[in-house]
Amino acid sequence: MRFTTYTKYKGGWLDALNLESLMEMLSGFLLDGGFAGGPHFHPYWGWSGLEDTSSLDALKHALLKALVESGQLTPEMVQELRGEGPGDADVQGQIAALLDKLVQKLVEEGYLTLEGGAPGFMGATQEATGMGQEDVAKEAAQQVQFNLTQKGLDFLGYRALKGILGALGRSSVGAHDTSEKSTGVASDAGSKPYTFGDTLNLDIPETLKRAIEREGLSVPLALEYKDLMVHQTEYRSSCATVLMLDISHSMILYGEDRFSPAKKVALALSHMIRTQFPGDSLKVITFGDRAEEIPLGRLAQAQVGPFHTNTAEGLELARRLLKAQKKDMRQIIMITDGKPSAITLPSGRIYKNSAGLDRNILRATYREVSACRKAGILINTFMLARDPYLMRFVQKVSEIARGKAYFTSTMSLGQYIMMDFLKRKRRVA
Repeated sequence: MRFTTYTKYKGGWLDALNLESLMEMLSGFLLDGGFAGGPHFHPYWGWSGLEDTSSLDALKHALLKALVESGQLTPEMVQELRGEGPGDADVQGQIAALLDKLVQKLVEEGYLTLEGGAPGFMGATQEATGMGQEDVAKEAAQQVQFNLTQKGLDFLGYRALKGILGALGRSSVGAHDTSEKSTGVASDAGSKPYTFGDTLNLDIPETLKRAIEREGLSVPLALEYKDLMVHQTEYRSSCATVLMLDISHSMILYGEDRFSPAKKVALALSHMIRTQFPGDSLKVITFGDRAEEIPLGRLAQAQVGPFHTNTAEGLELARRLLKAQKKDMRQIIMITDGKPSAITLPSGRIYKNSAGLDRNILRATYREVSACRKAGILINTFMLARDPYLMRFVQKVSEIARGKAYFTSTMSLGQYIMMDFLKRKRRVA
């Protein structure tokens, strides 16, 4: 006869850790907008950093920083990390094992995936108690790359959206409002007599009331066509949006990262559209020397590079993408911080000029803005700088496209974009 012995489960420190809070603390690292291409120095464009921010080693450093800032490490561990401890090998081993378990937990929960490295590399850090072994473990960790999964992107988008809408004083969002009425599912705008073609979403109390007023209270109750009342709701329009993100060098130079907040807004917008506006579509374009459509799954890896600003090609690509969308509304949301400084010539060569507002570049840019207007595409520009000549350029774009210009900062960018997206009421041409 077999016996089974049950013991009381004793949860560990890792079981009590809030992975969602940890992911939120890592959002700045995971959505880093630094120069593309890894370690890179250019005498004009600037310094791009020493480490590959997509490596497992960099992830562990970010995890350590988050744990220290949240106060979830023991005093002995903190002292050891600060170099104030006695150099205890056991404490160092505990830190290494903790980081391995955290990474493994993030992978198991579906937030991250790991690629590269030799089999068993996760155990290498756990055994690193001597300096030589630590070097081997660090080298192994540098060879392993991590990527955000769709779940990870969804989570960061949800958190970003929650923070933005919280700042606006909103707890929920609906669909795009228009001045027209239609028959639908919700019943926020009263009811009306049924006419042929309406959705048969009966307002039963009003229907019965009209029949009783006509026939009196009797059984069976005879309903006639003119008794039928249906719910009247606000018409909900569909919208196709292209989000244009500037990846020129100025988006991260001058001591301010302007690109990472823009990526957070893109993730928040993507999450909101997918969950609240299932009939809408969102595409993302990055524009530097050239414009490129990137899938939303690659948004977290997008980075600024030593590029100029080819606004004209970005608008041309956005227009082509939107013309293929059969939606009630089509719009471009452009986030930038500088003047257009490049265009693509008919030969395919890139013409660049960083000195002031080049007439040839401006002419090509305004031509694309006019083409968007003729195609019925609205352009709303969010400028992250307030230089007078840039303000004049953006105002000219808005004048031609009959769109809006917002001069904002990285702190208020998300609120401006969401307010515009949620509140704008536009007649369908």
